[in-house]
Amino acid sequence: MANRMLGQECFVLKNKAISHLHDFFLNSINSDVSAIDLCDEIPTIDYSLLFSENHDERAKSLEHLGKACQEFGFFYLINGVEQSVVEGALKGISDFFELTNQEERREYLKKNPMDRIRWGFRSHAGENREYLKIVAHPENHCPSKPASFRGAIGEYFKRMHEVELGLAKAISKILGYEETYIEKEFKLEAGFDVSAMNLYPPSFQSKGSIGVPEHTDPGFFVSLIQDVNGGLQMLTHKGNWVTVNIPRNATFINLGDHLEILSNGKYKSHIHQVILDNNEVNRISMATLHGPSLDTFVAPASRFIDESHPPAYRGMTYKESLEFNGSDEIDVQSSLSLLRIPFSL
Repeated sequence: MANRMLGQECFVLKNKAISHLHDFFLNSINSDVSAIDLCDEIPTIDYSLLFSENHDERAKSLEHLGKACQEFGFFYLINGVEQSVVEGALKGISDFFELTNQEERREYLKKNPMDRIRWGFRSHAGENREYLKIVAHPENHCPSKPASFRGAIGEYFKRMHEVELGLAKAISKILGYEETYIEKEFKLEAGFDVSAMNLYPPSFQSKGSIGVPEHTDPGFFVSLIQDVNGGLQMLTHKGNWVTVNIPRNATFINLGDHLEILSNGKYKSHIHQVILDNNEVNRISMATLHGPSLDTFVAPASRFIDESHPPAYRGMTYKESLEFNGSDEIDVQSSLSLLRIPFSL
């Protein structure tokens, strides 16, 4: 009981400190806007406006989303999942790492390719993190300890799935389809979602500056929440690395490999990495990869294919693509580079 109370107090104090730092960060930005490269400023999409009853407001918001998808491939999403639900999920993850010991967590070391819960620990020059991966949808798999974990995480997954379906409608529209297109094409009601919950060490405890090396992610898109800003970096179209600093009441959205494949490269899945150089404390994040159903065959849609734009990717089922480079389903490793069709003159 004492450990639980201490964990809760630490979490509350940490959140208060983060809130003050966030306010300071915003004030610093407002006092020196000239210091920002506005061309690389990550766009913000208001989820509620995508479904506004005001036609002009809705149209403007959809246009903004279209530009964010095509010119960036990632954005902050506000007014999606309630902040209290996000904080509850982060508290649950914090409890998992604080209130269980490593021996208990080792129960979820890799056992077989069909694992639905998997734990791992990496501490070397190329990667520094402890993680828990769980299949979150169509069925939520979750460790039994601590007792509060399943409820907090389950509520977040439920709300985020609703947002996923809403974004699928909005992105279908801006791609020129009826709003149910992506939901049906990816069979999202049976979509295979995997959540990676990460604990990154402070820089002085890591064995290198890399938390997670450069990669892209499979699926429709990835949603990210974190308790401390800094660390995640995105590679822009221009070849610049930009740091992700998620505002309060926001989720970070990064388009996935299979939306790039479906749109035949119109929308890109962007390379990203996690750097630990500025980590002064442990940092928790949860990245959820929202994918098609495992049996969904994904290939470039006919709308994006013509004489000037031949198919740029090989089609295969989502399950096949996840296993294409020798990985397991729960690893959700990208095989995008292997699916690209070499361009020939």
